[in-house]
Amino acid sequence: MTYHLALSSVVNLEDINKDAQVGKRPAHVIFDVSRRLNATIHQASSGFFIPMHLICENIIGARKDWHLAHNLSSQLGSKDVIFCADETVGLPIATLCGGRKKGPKVVVFTHNLNRVRGRLALKLFEIRKKVDLFMTANPQQVDFLRDYLDLPEQRVSLFPYQPTDISFFSPKLGLADRLRPLIVSGGLEQRDYQTLARATESLDVDVKISAASPIKTVNSQTFPEVIPANMSYRYYDWNSLVQLYQDADIVAIALYENNYQAGLSTLFEALACRKPVIITRAPGIIQELIDAKAVLGVNPGDWQGLSQAINSLLKSSKQSEALARKGYELVRERYNHQIYIKALIEHLTNV
Repeated sequence: MTYHLALSSVVNLEDINKDAQVGKRPAHVIFDVSRRLNATIHQASSGFFIPMHLICENIIGARKDWHLAHNLSSQLGSKDVIFCADETVGLPIATLCGGRKKGPKVVVFTHNLNRVRGRLALKLFEIRKKVDLFMTANPQQVDFLRDYLDLPEQRVSLFPYQPTDISFFSPKLGLADRLRPLIVSGGLEQRDYQTLARATESLDVDVKISAASPIKTVNSQTFPEVIPANMSYRYYDWNSLVQLYQDADIVAIALYENNYQAGLSTLFEALACRKPVIITRAPGIIQELIDAKAVLGVNPGDWQGLSQAINSLLKSSKQSEALARKGYELVRERYNHQIYIKALIEHLTNV
């Protein structure tokens, strides 16, 4: 079989790999998977205009994703397997390339299809007939896809792995000369920094957040209207982000209730740096880590519970170290980029 990897975002994987080799940033799993499978990487790009693309992008994906799918439809055949990194590029490719007698096998990693547009796309484009394997890190998505599309178990795979580069995110001594404890957080997706602000504004701590991005806008619900005096947020480059984790006493990830696995990148980066983590409860990997006593869980919007959890860890170095140790062990054993790559290759070669 010939393998293909499709991305919805345009990234220079060669440059990323060069930077990763000299410790400027974490490795990208897609680059490593492509090398091991001798796979071709396809990235969405703008091109000639087809009226259908304009109609379809109002349902799922963007025009560039449909343009890529259109190009691939004439290139891929029965000896090809294509892995789509998310549904925004995956459903267009499945629609135009999948389900054909001499077409490729299509594998789509999904994050959040259980919403109005996702449900519409699945039915309208007859995706049930066109995707050979769905993969997801969220057990709720597994149940949704199997029930909504009436799929057998073998066509929807729970993929509970994380591509955290543990050679980049690793435990080291903090450098910051601090007068009081440092609480760290990060990310923008489904983040509830209003709750984090309420939980920490009266505590004798500093709160630093890595939450600024050139490609994402900050939702008005993400931060409080007035940022507390002890809280700040800004963009951190990769090495500054690692240092931020290493300087932290606690990493606190406050999330809005959601039906997909928001917050996992920040969670596992912090655990790889051997830091105690507090996170909003969610089904799937997060709840498994809470049950394993690798992280502390709090309920969505519960600022008092979050405040109490922070105080508890600050007062008990024994509890804090136990959490950090357990989380670090799990990252080394189960949730890292090498295990992710091995599992993904196994899925693709067995489809």
